[in-house]
Amino acid sequence: MGRMNVLVYSGTGTTVESVRHCLYSLRRLLSPHYAVIPAAADTLLKEPWETSCALLVIPGGADLGYCRVLNGEGNKKIAQFVRKGGAFIGFCAGGYYGCKMVEFEVGNGKMEVVGSRELQFFPGVCRGAAFAGFQYASEKGARAPRIKVEKEALGDSELEGFNSYYNGGGLFVDADKYADRGVKVLARFEEKEKLSVEGGDAAVVYCKIGNGGAILTGPHPEFAAINLDKNSGDSEYRERMELIELTDAKREAFLRACLIKLGLRALGEAGAIPTLSLLHLSSTSPADVGRLVDRLREISVADGDKQKIVGENDTFILERNPEPFSMGSLADALTGEQDSPHKIIDYNKVEKHVQIHDSGHPPPKETPYFDHTAYFKHLERYRSQSRSSPEIFGSFLLYGEVVTSTNTMLDKNFELLQRLPSGLTAVATLQVAGRGRGSNVWVSPMGALVFSTCIRHPRELSVQAPVVFVQYLVALAIVEAIKGYDIGFGDMPVRLKWPNDIYASNPQNEKEFLKIAGILVNSSYANNQFLLVVGCGINTTNSAPTTSLNQILDKLNRTRKSKGLSRLPAFEQERLLAKILVVFEEMYYQFCRSGFAPFEELYYRHWLHSGQVVRLEMEGGRKARIRGITTDYGLLTADELDESGRITGRSFTLQSDNNSFDFFKGLLRRKT
Repeated sequence: MGRMNVLVYSGTGTTVESVRHCLYSLRRLLSPHYAVIPAAADTLLKEPWETSCALLVIPGGADLGYCRVLNGEGNKKIAQFVRKGGAFIGFCAGGYYGCKMVEFEVGNGKMEVVGSRELQFFPGVCRGAAFAGFQYASEKGARAPRIKVEKEALGDSELEGFNSYYNGGGLFVDADKYADRGVKVLARFEEKEKLSVEGGDAAVVYCKIGNGGAILTGPHPEFAAINLDKNSGDSEYRERMELIELTDAKREAFLRACLIKLGLRALGEAGAIPTLSLLHLSSTSPADVGRLVDRLREISVADGDKQKIVGENDTFILERNPEPFSMGSLADALTGEQDSPHKIIDYNKVEKHVQIHDSGHPPPKETPYFDHTAYFKHLERYRSQSRSSPEIFGSFLLYGEVVTSTNTMLDKNFELLQRLPSGLTAVATLQVAGRGRGSNVWVSPMGALVFSTCIRHPRELSVQAPVVFVQYLVALAIVEAIKGYDIGFGDMPVRLKWPNDIYASNPQNEKEFLKIAGILVNSSYANNQFLLVVGCGINTTNSAPTTSLNQILDKLNRTRKSKGLSRLPAFEQERLLAKILVVFEEMYYQFCRSGFAPFEELYYRHWLHSGQVVRLEMEGGRKARIRGITTDYGLLTADELDESGRITGRSFTLQSDNNSFDFFKGLLRRKT
């Protein structure tokens, strides 16, 4: 399975700023080939993150906090992950944490921290602060030391020295002496005379660990100058920040070289973090858009000919003829928060402008990545071919080229959600803060079909049509829509993974399965109805970070060619979305009438788990064989086996929200 996640630890001990800097700089260098996402301590302790993780990052903060939550089981998992071929970076406090021994501010009263550490990637001492004056939660000890780069160790003769942001980090004592133990110095503090501790000048080290590797730093090469506030200190601080600014491209080149050293695929040119775009509200019947906007007046404030909706999470400005504008110039909206599209942005504070299309559909020039006319045509055609006359899902469309998250915009603005019609679908070309299960936050790549559909599910259906099955239904609808996209698509090798992912066989290796789609259903409750937001992300035309429908289709077309069969057309997002929504609506209303029973056989035909033998971690590693899901509450059922594979007569039932399934390891574990 492709390792596509870069996890940035964001739990106890980290500072918000350090996490944000990591996410920003790594996304610029690693998207779209990797999803760079924050990971809480619970994720590292209880989720099967190792199989899909390419790099684990421990950012700046205070390493005693890391010890408190990760000592023991957490560190054991991290060390094993690296030894088996994973990559690790520890910045500043994360650098101390990755060493055998920490000596921090020895003799300096309450500041002193001395002790051994469990990971021991660097087999010696990390000693600091390397420069005098460090204070917690302060910029008073911030420096801009000159960093000398060891080009040979990084295999890049074009790298140059730079000034790095520094605040409290250590140096790796006598690092050169550990060369025979797989340690290489990647960078040194150039002005050795300014250091306040003894032990050499190693500022950044690489440590070979089994089949993997770790890079530990004293300074902060992940802190980009654009995100440092020159005005948050005195004139000396300002001068230091300006030094960092002058060599920022060299800093970024060094960080890229470090990622490549760890075996990651880093971009030659850092990508800009995208800014949000205009949203477009349209419908199969444009006049209905006008009626919906009128209905929203009760939660709007009039602002000339615009309507302003201040939601719980987002502020929306509805207008019929917006100025030709890009949300890249956001000085007004953010009061200085973003004066450049290359800066860390708090997307929640950005006003979302919505153009109301109540007299026609958005023209292609306004939405070059999504053809509304084609989408509504396909929707109409697929509906006309259906026996059950679907007419609701996808009739209203809210499209944005770049959005925060289609799920967040709907689910986190409750007053707005209550007034939106069932079936309204938000769709995006690019998401910059997408939501996965649990605490996952990810950037969806170009070419992924990302959408969320609102459904009002009446409470009185709770017994015959429990809400938990909606995630199974939409997954089934996606698989059926892919296989029913056109004649010949039934051979697309797409399968269901419990509870809510879709996998496909790898075009390069048919025995391996790769994730191509994920589903997240959020539920809230009002006026005797469950308000569901069904979010889906499907790799359709993009090759990174894993594979896509079109790459799998290429393989299928090669097979068809060898048999003398005609070539199948490539997937188009507009057509696929229309097909999915029609199939999903057909299934959903049948489910409301008859429950999940009519779909059981079809569901099992597509899923990966029939007869799979697994280990149940929450039951002390007992073996069990997957039987299926219950038709009442959608629980996964498994029969216990003894060590020789015979059924013992005991069975287990598992809830989707409380358990995670590492399909490739055959391991089920509890989430808390």
